[in-house]
Amino acid sequence: MPPKGRGRGKLPVPLPRDMILKDTEGKVWKLGSQIGQGGFGLIYLGKIPVVIRRVTCIFLFQYKNMEYLENGPLFSELKFYQRAAKQEHIRKWMNLKKIRCLGIPVFWGSGLAEYKGKSYRFMVMERLGEDLQRILEDCGSRFKKETVLQLGARMLDTLEYIHENEYVHGDIKAANLLLGYTNPHEVYLADYGLSYRYCPNGNHKQYQENPRKGHNGTIEFTSIDAHKGVAPSRRGDLEILGYCMLQWLCGKLPWEQNLKDPVAVQTAKTKLMDELPDSVTEWDSSGSSCSEISKFLSHVYSLAYDEKPKYQVLKKIL
Repeated sequence: MPPKGRGRGKLPVPLPRDMILKDTEGKVWKLGSQIGQGGFGLIYLGKIPVVIRRVTCIFLFQYKNMEYLENGPLFSELKFYQRAAKQEHIRKWMNLKKIRCLGIPVFWGSGLAEYKGKSYRFMVMERLGEDLQRILEDCGSRFKKETVLQLGARMLDTLEYIHENEYVHGDIKAANLLLGYTNPHEVYLADYGLSYRYCPNGNHKQYQENPRKGHNGTIEFTSIDAHKGVAPSRRGDLEILGYCMLQWLCGKLPWEQNLKDPVAVQTAKTKLMDELPDSVTEWDSSGSSCSEISKFLSHVYSLAYDEKPKYQVLKKIL
């Protein structure tokens, strides 16, 4: 899914309904009605080939120059989908791991289009439903402990797949978790605008702090590494997930009153992680035991920057 909040720009001129689009593999798609918009583009229903019996949508973006066409968060997102989100890859992984659902939206195709002298890029994706942030707000900003742990376990399955494809997500949060459109019991991780190829061709990026790139991501959830300007890694994704689970269970995080001060947030996160498990136990005022989340975060905090996580061990903790 396209990023919804970062770097908002002028929305593209809408294309006419029933316009024919051809993707890079020669598949033909027809624009349906417009159903939404994000920070970068417009979202349409896709009228699809008979061979694909899924509800799809088409994301449409307009570019002023070729340079931006090949850079930025939208390009990062497209490269991830092309590499890891094709249906055959997802099905193969599900069969290998013997799981019924993997929270990766299916990518059907992409291409370029021209209309009245304007250049557009489009992506055809599986249509998803409501985002978890809206549901969380309807529930008083808290989920039941059972729900939190189930969401954590499902995201571990999803992150393991992403990581095995040499990428990290970098922006896990309730707003980027969407229910299935046809099956609301399924949960998908969307928005790969901050996705990063941490291990190209099997070579893990080196740990290097860069203050000029510090505090990247969604400030309340981003990892301590990201605060330091270190390139995203697998342990960073898991740390972000741990903060999400803590917020979903307790209703808020210890540093939420300081979100305009990234250094203060970084200091508070470091304190929380250094003082586990007591820091998490003391923060929980709901009466629910946070022992699973404190154990989860402790395990994640022990990981080396380039270490492969033991996903099944983490799932057993939850």
